[in-house]
Amino acid sequence: MVEETLHGVVVRDPYRWLEDSDTAEARRWIESQASYTRDYLDQLPMREGIRGRMAEILASGSISTPQEAGGRYFYSRRSGDQNQPIVYMREGPDGEDRKLLDPNSMSDDGTTTVDWYVPSKDGRLLAYGKSVEGTETSTMYILDIDARKDLPDVFPKVRFANPQWLEDGSGFYYSRPRDVETIGPGEELYDRRVYLHKLGRSIEEDPVVFGDGLEKAHIPDAILSEDERHLMLDTFLGWGRNHLYVRNLASGKLTTIAEDGESSYTGEIVDGTLYLLTNAEAPRYRVLAIDLERPERKHWTTVVPESDAVIEFASLAGNRLFVGSMRDAHSELHSYALDGSDKREVRLPGLGTVQAFSSRPSSSEAFFSFSSFVQAPAIYRLDVEQGSPSQWAGVDSPVDSDAFEIRQVFYSSKDGTRIPMFLISKHGTPADGTVPGLLYGYGGFNIALTPSYSTWIFPWIEAGNLLAIANLRGGSEYGEEWHQAGMLGNKQNVFDDFISAGEYLRAEGLVDPDRLVIHGRSNGGLLVGAALTQRPGLWRAAVSGVPLLDMLRYDRFRMAKLWVSEYGTAERAEDFEWLHAYSPYHRVKDGTAYPATLIYTADSDSRVDPMHARKMVARLQAATTLDDPILLRYEQSAGHGRGKPLHKVVDEWADIWSFVFAQL
Repeated sequence: MVEETLHGVVVRDPYRWLEDSDTAEARRWIESQASYTRDYLDQLPMREGIRGRMAEILASGSISTPQEAGGRYFYSRRSGDQNQPIVYMREGPDGEDRKLLDPNSMSDDGTTTVDWYVPSKDGRLLAYGKSVEGTETSTMYILDIDARKDLPDVFPKVRFANPQWLEDGSGFYYSRPRDVETIGPGEELYDRRVYLHKLGRSIEEDPVVFGDGLEKAHIPDAILSEDERHLMLDTFLGWGRNHLYVRNLASGKLTTIAEDGESSYTGEIVDGTLYLLTNAEAPRYRVLAIDLERPERKHWTTVVPESDAVIEFASLAGNRLFVGSMRDAHSELHSYALDGSDKREVRLPGLGTVQAFSSRPSSSEAFFSFSSFVQAPAIYRLDVEQGSPSQWAGVDSPVDSDAFEIRQVFYSSKDGTRIPMFLISKHGTPADGTVPGLLYGYGGFNIALTPSYSTWIFPWIEAGNLLAIANLRGGSEYGEEWHQAGMLGNKQNVFDDFISAGEYLRAEGLVDPDRLVIHGRSNGGLLVGAALTQRPGLWRAAVSGVPLLDMLRYDRFRMAKLWVSEYGTAERAEDFEWLHAYSPYHRVKDGTAYPATLIYTADSDSRVDPMHARKMVARLQAATTLDDPILLRYEQSAGHGRGKPLHKVVDEWADIWSFVFAQL
């Protein structure tokens, strides 16, 4: 037992010894828990049936939005039982596809993945990041497409390098840690700089272009204008906050666009004009035009003003500005002339989500992905002038999307705030208090839960159960004010929103009050931990994935210092007060009847350290008065979720759903 006094408060930490997974005692405990969990889950009679259905659904595959370069189209696609998406190149819009990178052949267990890729402007070279075991710790390589081999240039531990190719393909701007040799696992986003690399040169010789003097947890990045006259330089300070600068590459002059540290600034430069998307003085965002010859704020002009919809992106294609917005958590898409006139609606296929909009200022076409909760994603090509999308590619789904209905309801949170929530079920599902329900949420980091294809939901709703997805504060559903209402000292609002959703579902007779389950991942895993410890009697079971649960020590591990702007830190007295008040690990009380709980994590998670899951399971097992299982699903050779091979995804959901069904 560790006891320490923090800001005058005595804090008990009985499982501090589980933070270090390399000790013999901790490894024995992990192996014992893993064995116990496997014995429990493997004997459940419904597991194999669920696993088979998940395998069928996930065999529908996936497809990404293409990137056009030099008349070639680069995209990724996963088909059938392939563990990882394969990167393809299509010669021309209607040409033959050519396989470029197949991660499935790079490892026997399917845990090697291509995290990202960026083609050179002429389409001859492809920079790509490759990682193993879900770590997301990319090593960047350069593929010579026609020669079918990698160049000697190799960049270790770059994670999201975002290479910005020069027109002649001789090199690129990119970002990486200042010292790749000493940076620790999960810390590849720390202490970064922007560099200029010329092919054939050692990365140690690459000059720093931007980032000297930044704080360790501030992340610099660069965007090169299409005409290569300007380099837009960004410094990430925290979700929804950054500084923005522009360097004139001819004169070398660096112009400050914004460094108030309180707002978000992103943009695209065309012909000396910066088209800027920002929430400064506009919590739901607006688009501005800035003449880089007169960059002072008094000369900024509004192109698309703030409205009741939240602007999510603004992208240029040809002579049009395409603006994607979110209204009550679903997508709208419009285009404008570059001065904001001539507004045109782009008709979408239905109520759903536009993602991965891809375009270039000089192109006459754009691409985007569209899906809904039950409608598989399809890629649409958009002719800039005509403005009407046509399907470019899609995936076949073994799901009858017409069998389900999606409704949106609104309920009141504890403080009276109106919260939207999606309800998904089979047509004809009764609302008489007899139906099992699962409530899912996230509520943080300016991320919205919008209607996008969710393969994991089908074993649940096909069985005639209700799925509820709540749009909690902390997300971006209603702009930056909504985000700020669920971060730092306002984080309890998120938990109140979630708990109120459960109370609403029970009070309205939408679910059986004795068969209501909760689930969330990552920040949503924290959400489940808070709901579990604050209202244990409200839920029949809880599933918390790759969660943060010890909020007094979270920022000491892996990349978590990047989240201090979202949560705060216990090192500050004011932050400690709210963190200690809700930290799930510290809210567990001995002698309490906790519902059946499954917490799942992975050894190679470079985002959220698995120590959270270890400590929380040990604490719950010691505290609960019930015989309901408290399980730790502990996976080796896997990470936070990105790049997880298909067979591991299938097994994970087979375990989750068989656990949930067993509790009902």
